[in-house]
Parts: sequence; C-alpha cells; structure tokens
Amino acid sequence: MAERYPPELQQQAARLQQLQQQLAQILTEKTVVQTELREVNRALDVLKDLPGDAIVYKSAGHLLIKISKSNAEKELNDKKELLELRLKSLEKQESIIRSQINEVQSRINEIMARSYGRRSETRAS
Repeated sequence: MAERYPPELQQQAARLQQLQQQLAQILTEKTVVQTELREVNRALDVLKDLPGDAIVYKSAGHLLIKISKSNAEKELNDKKELLELRLKSLEKQESIIRSQINEVQSRINEIMARSYGRRSETRAS
C-alpha cells in the first residue's frame, strides 16, 4: 500500500523544489554575468595598452562601428559597473535562497521526525 505523506510535508517538499529551481536559475545567470565581466575586463586591459589615437571598433549587430578609444573605455566602464551591480544583486539573491532552502530542509526534517517518530512509537506499542 502506498504511504501518504502529511500535507505539510508535501507543501514543504514542493517549496524546496521551487527554491532549488530558483537557485539553479540564479547560478546560471550569475555565471553568464561573470563571463561577461571577464570579457569587459579583458577588453579594458587591451584598450589600456593602446595609444590614445588608436583606431577602435565596436560591434553593433552585424556591423563594426569606428569609435574613439575614450568612448570605448567609457562604454566598457559603464557596462562593467552595471555587470558588477548585477553580480552583487545575484549574489544577494543566491544567499537569501540558500538560507530559505536551509530553513525548508529543517522544517522537512522536523515534520519527518514528528510524523515518523510517532509511527514507530505506535508500532512499538
């Protein structure tokens, strides 16, 4: 006979699964942002070594557009700042969700201890 789980346990298990999916999404986005940030930093390093009058191009869809070195650095620094803010936001979300996962796991353990602890006491009698 299939054993029925307490509704509270089912709710917490569903909540845990939902939180784990959210965490996976955040970690995926965090990886993308970190990769973009590394690319921006590499581009800034390359620009740093170029003379001030160097010809620089930026990609705009299927086109390459000629821009000044200073404009390229400004755009990259702006993008870097946004990426760093996004990364901090994702790290904060990750921390919150990990904390929520730990809370839900603790609740699940409490529910199981209550529910299954009583069943074993009843069987022992």
